[in-house]
Amino acid sequence: MTDTTGVTAGGATPAAASGTTPRTTTAALRGVVEAYWAAAEARDWSAFGATLAEDVVYELPQTRERILGKKRYLRFNEEYPGDWHVRVERIVADAEGRQAAARTGFTVTGQQEGAPPQELDAIHFFTFDEEGLITGVTDFWPESYEPPAGREHLVERY
Repeated sequence: MTDTTGVTAGGATPAAASGTTPRTTTAALRGVVEAYWAAAEARDWSAFGATLAEDVVYELPQTRERILGKKRYLRFNEEYPGDWHVRVERIVADAEGRQAAARTGFTVTGQQEGAPPQELDAIHFFTFDEEGLITGVTDFWPESYEPPAGREHLVERY
């Protein structure tokens, strides 16, 4: 099924669906980012993983953490503590089909018993390969913080 932007269901361009060399478009990249966040919100890690390249690099400059590879990045998200919910506020993508950015709002609860929910804004930068898969994600949060304990087995500090 193709929408008016030439994107098939699931965000693939018609060329990708037909097996020819795909062309990533602004609409296709936006679709991938939308699918990424929808899968994260639903905790559908299989669908989330389908948006990622095997060699994806995830970076958190505020904590100086980096995660290399799809397996580790999926596990990082599966094991993330507390309860959170995301609202995608805006997605923009470049015309060359290689980069996108998203502005989100998060509601975070469950980190400390009895504490009120926290509202956080974040900006996320994405890079893509020629197939339209995410090869890099850099998240910027409101301020620097020390990472929670328990994820040292998945990240490297820089």
